[in-house]
Amino acid sequence: MRNYVSSFAASFIVLFALVVGTVSQPALAQEVEPRWSIAIHGGAGTLDPDKMTPEQKAAYEAALQNALDAGKAILSSGGTAMEAVQAAIIPLEDDPLFNAGRGAVFTWEGRNELDASVMDGRDRSAGAVTGVTTIKNPILLADKVRTESPHVFLMGEGAEQFASEQELETAPPEWFATERRLKSLERMKARQLSALDVDHKFGTVGAVALDLEGNMAAGTSTGGMTGKRWGRIGDAPVIGAGTYADNRSCAVSATGWGEYFIRVGVAQEICTRLRYRFRMDIDAVQSVVPKDADGLPTYIIHASEFPLSVESAQEEADAVMAEVKDLGGDGGVILVTPEGHALYSFNTTGMYRGRATSDGVNEVAIFAEE
Repeated sequence: MRNYVSSFAASFIVLFALVVGTVSQPALAQEVEPRWSIAIHGGAGTLDPDKMTPEQKAAYEAALQNALDAGKAILSSGGTAMEAVQAAIIPLEDDPLFNAGRGAVFTWEGRNELDASVMDGRDRSAGAVTGVTTIKNPILLADKVRTESPHVFLMGEGAEQFASEQELETAPPEWFATERRLKSLERMKARQLSALDVDHKFGTVGAVALDLEGNMAAGTSTGGMTGKRWGRIGDAPVIGAGTYADNRSCAVSATGWGEYFIRVGVAQEICTRLRYRFRMDIDAVQSVVPKDADGLPTYIIHASEFPLSVESAQEEADAVMAEVKDLGGDGGVILVTPEGHALYSFNTTGMYRGRATSDGVNEVAIFAEE
């Protein structure tokens, strides 16, 4: 953890020193209005605005807004963060524009193998599946693993059997397959290219949300990387790498070169950094509180009085993504915090993304400069 005080904390220290002697201590505590926020992604990578037609851009933006609207509807009506996350991810899984569910990339053997995970920040319960081939919406199966099984992570045939017992909707192979993804595999094999040469973006989809009760959740779904072999598993279904949620700090969903995100433990690393950054900033403010005759502080700073700033949260997320880049990986993350911040961080030229909050924020974007 960095050994410094954020600019927000420094400003708060000055303000606190000025007002602590003139404002009664109970008056410093204020009720925080309940708020909700949501962020979504549809993959990150090498995205060039000059190579995307206006029609293609409009189609992606419409798909992102559709998913964002589904999550917003849940949160604004008092639904849970977990419900909102799934509501946002399902239309992305159903849309062939994205590499999740329908439209997933092909393995080397010509199959669509799907991964997904979810996590609830209330109790850190989690569910994940990998290598499923017939589940129409893998994100729903991941949640069933979380709520209806004693396990966290199921794979392949076992996960399919569990899905059958839970009566989840299935689909035949042709539902998931698209001509565009098949051509990517054929080009990869014919030219002996890498997955990064044929797929200029990581099409993983995900969502994170904060509900009006102050609970957070995260979910991620993907088809993996074109031409993946030997049962390769990326970060999307790995709790702590591609997905993590903890009410004490944040909820994160990642998209990118999974091997590097696993090595860094990106999702949990961000949440852990935010939790300790929050504590560090509070301690910095507490250190300037006047002492009484016995050397004890005359006032104790409470977490409700000192929310983590959006600048601090962004700094920590950016630092983790910089670490991924230093190792040679790329991609991005979305996150929400208990304060209602909905953020992105990515080290690529673009990321399909969107966010909305109860404060009126509503936006979708694709390229880095947007």
